[in-house]
Amino acid sequence: MHEDAPILEANRRAKLGSRYAKRARAEGRIPAVVYGHKQDAVPVALDSRAAVRHFNKGERVFRIAIDGSTPAYILLKDLQFDHLGTHPVHADFMRVDLHERITVNVSVHLVGEAKGLGTAGAVMIRPYTEIEVECTLATLPEFIEVNVADMDVGSSLTAKQVALPDASMKLKTSPDAVVAHIVIVQEEKVAEAAPTDAAAAAATPAAGPAVITEEKKKERDAAKADADKPAAKGGAPKK
Repeated sequence: MHEDAPILEANRRAKLGSRYAKRARAEGRIPAVVYGHKQDAVPVALDSRAAVRHFNKGERVFRIAIDGSTPAYILLKDLQFDHLGTHPVHADFMRVDLHERITVNVSVHLVGEAKGLGTAGAVMIRPYTEIEVECTLATLPEFIEVNVADMDVGSSLTAKQVALPDASMKLKTSPDAVVAHIVIVQEEKVAEAAPTDAAAAAATPAAGPAVITEEKKKERDAAKADADKPAAKGGAPKK
C-alpha cells in the first residue's frame, strides 16, 4: 500500500538550537528529526514547500533521502505548528519497515447522511475522530470509512463497531470508546423571574391602618374641635 510512498529530500543539520532552527525556517526549510530502529537520531531539514504539500494531502508514510542516500521508510509521528496553528515548524519521523508491526492513530471518516440528523435539534457529537490500531506499515490505511446512514437519535458508534480494513489489524483504542453519537440539543428557556420582595410589596396592598383621606381628616379635626369647645352659657354644669 505504501511501497510508492512520496520521497522527501533532506539534509543533515550540522548546527542545532533554536537560533539555527529559526534560520532554517527563514530559508524555507522545516527542521525535523528522524529516529528509531536502534539508530542514532538524525536532525535534518526538509524543503518546506514540498513537505507541506504532502502533509496537507494527509500523507503520513514517506521515504526519506538524507544527503542523497538510499531512501528509507519513515512514519510521521508528530508535527508542530506555529502559535497561529497554520505553518509547520518542526516534524518528528520514525524509521519503519514495511512488515514490522507499529501502533498508530488512524482517522475515522464518516460517510452517508445519518437519518437521525433529520430530527429537529439533532446534532452528531464526535468524542473520538481517530482510533489507535496495531498493524504493519504495508497495511496501514490513510483513513477508515464508516457509513452512518442508519444512525438515529440516541444511537452511538463505538470503536469496536468500526470495521478494520485488514484482518491482521488490531484495535488498541478501548472498544467502548464512542466515535460518534446523535443527541437532541434543546434550547434553554429563560424562566420568568419571580417578583422580588419589593416588587411584590408594591403590587400587593400593605396590611395595616387604612389611609386617611383628606375628607376624613377634616371630619376628624372638626369633631375634635367641637369636643374642645367650652359649654354654652347656662348650660354649664352646676357646681
